[in-house]
Amino acid sequence: MSKTLFTPGGTVHLHAHDLPDGLSLGPVVAVDTETMGLDPRRDRLCLVQLSSGDGAAHLVQFVPEALGGRGFGAAHNLSRLLSAPDVIKLFHFARFDVAALHNALGITVAPVRCTKVASKLVRTYTDRHGLKDLCRDLLGVEISKQQQTSDWGAAELTPEQCAYAASDVLHLHALWARLEALLRREGRLELALACCDFLPVRGKLDLLGYDEPDLFAH
Repeated sequence: MSKTLFTPGGTVHLHAHDLPDGLSLGPVVAVDTETMGLDPRRDRLCLVQLSSGDGAAHLVQFVPEALGGRGFGAAHNLSRLLSAPDVIKLFHFARFDVAALHNALGITVAPVRCTKVASKLVRTYTDRHGLKDLCRDLLGVEISKQQQTSDWGAAELTPEQCAYAASDVLHLHALWARLEALLRREGRLELALACCDFLPVRGKLDLLGYDEPDLFAH
């Protein structure tokens, strides 16, 4: 079951439990998740947002069986896309998202790119690396975070939640393009890509409890 919403930020397609058959989102797909909290081991995955960078977003909502849904077992198309080796998955703070997706769907999400990692490597003149900061500073776009702490586990999402969720992926292609150019200019692109290649492993370590204390700490 799918439905389409038209928001000020772009077109939003909301799907239940999986992407529709035959949908192609191209070689680089922006991805984000919404969960019940900030611990990928504990907090349920509720929503996966995707965009091909064309101004439209596809949202896959997972409703638990207790609320009349089907859980995660039906997400075959989504799982194939997220684990496809020839499709780059573009995130902001990929470390959390790849862990949440691995925990819920049992897949390794790769290859990945992360705008937060890129920003921290090249925008060393600031400590503001949030998505809202990057959109404002690099693209001149203001996005709202008003719905960030809303209830993503509800059986029915509001139009405001859908618009907010879409905004988290609609600008990632443009952000990565700006950051990639800066990384090339500063000679740090190879380092950024190596860090991104490690993020699926970092997410699995987090799921095993090696986030605190950090496995790489003294």
